[in-house]
Amino acid sequence: MPFNPEMCRNESEVESKLIVQYLLPQLGYTPDTWHQEVAIGSIRLDFLAFAAQVIPFVLDANSPLSVVMEAKHPKQNLNNHVPRLRHYLTSLNVRYGLLTNGKEIRIYQKLQTDIQLIFQCSGKEVEIKLDQIKSLIGRESLKEGQLVNKPEVQITENNSKFETKRENSMKTIAVYHNKGGVGKTTTVVNLAAAIRKKGKRVLVIDLDSQANTTFATGLVKFDDEEFDDIKDSNIRHILQSEDFFPINQVARKSQFTNPEISVVPSHISLMNYENELIQQEDSKMMLAQKLDAVAEEYDVVLIDTPPSLNLYARIALITADYLIIPSDLKPFANQGLINVREFLKKINGFRKQIRKPQIEVLGVLACKISTNNQFVKHTLPKRLEAIPKRYDFEMMNTVIYDRDDLAKCAERFLLIGEMEVADPISVLDFKPDSTAAQEFELLAIEVLQKIGLN
Repeated sequence: MPFNPEMCRNESEVESKLIVQYLLPQLGYTPDTWHQEVAIGSIRLDFLAFAAQVIPFVLDANSPLSVVMEAKHPKQNLNNHVPRLRHYLTSLNVRYGLLTNGKEIRIYQKLQTDIQLIFQCSGKEVEIKLDQIKSLIGRESLKEGQLVNKPEVQITENNSKFETKRENSMKTIAVYHNKGGVGKTTTVVNLAAAIRKKGKRVLVIDLDSQANTTFATGLVKFDDEEFDDIKDSNIRHILQSEDFFPINQVARKSQFTNPEISVVPSHISLMNYENELIQQEDSKMMLAQKLDAVAEEYDVVLIDTPPSLNLYARIALITADYLIIPSDLKPFANQGLINVREFLKKINGFRKQIRKPQIEVLGVLACKISTNNQFVKHTLPKRLEAIPKRYDFEMMNTVIYDRDDLAKCAERFLLIGEMEVADPISVLDFKPDSTAAQEFELLAIEVLQKIGLN
């Protein structure tokens, strides 16, 4: 049966009607030689097709791994997905990649660290161009070819899920609780500083319209809104535009810690655009898509989130691989964990639809905890034990106490003439030998171990 691109109204139909029902059989791939919804480290592939079925799959000079196939929504511009495909092919040592939105079909070939377009046709032409496609990525053609690139990755199969030994895959962590005032921003900025001091490349993304992380990382260098230099380039622009405002254009260098880190700022105006972004079909996936384009530039991405169940919180949890839930363990914060759990169920339902694995909860982080001796000795242990029992969330091992140094380092300012300009600094730079700094060092070690970057 010939393929009709008009039958593809969404990404799912591009996958089922073009790739599964038409292309894979026509190119000679049997059900045991291709896999759908494959995870390789931080990389998520729509399809992997093999010239030969060999287990375990080893990506070396004789690798049977043949072609990556990526399906997009018919309204999507394929140009926006080329950087991601480049990342896939070069990272996994795969020679060919097919990219399609149903209306257009492209085939790219890997050339060392880049990719080159070697075939292109419209969806309507696929039948008459089929022999050309077969000659490039048909199963028989690939059996005859040889992959000549050096070994990079070893992969084993387990229910169509794959694990990689490739190091330095970018890990994205959201820090979220729908209750405010639990130390979310303090956690994000000081954890970012602690991870950076471990030699990891760190990007912080502020997804809260209150812009507390933007302030806390020292990006607000104006005392009058007339001189606001953030309003025209912030997280909102990344979410709004598919074709413009890539992350490396919007992110700013922050010297609130040494070495410096990169920060995507937020802005108070973000709250005015939520309804507009809700109407935008791809807004929930835009951040994840743009992060893929910088996956080789960062080791860890930390996302600060609003204390709500709104669109921006959804975007953060859809994008992230991992979740940290900071909590002061007080009654309202604890009750809020019920909302967090229900919210996660909805988010994971959506992630399943888009073929992303469930977000991995690293645990509830006890934060802003009183240092009172009696409280620490008698009350805190009971509160720590209650979280797994009542709310089915594991506690993280590290505890962040409410210490003066955390407030002082965040409240620093400079006098420039008669103007006070915020000049915050991480607690690890403010007092490196302080107990607060040591707590965040321990937290960084725990987090890096849990995400496999220690």
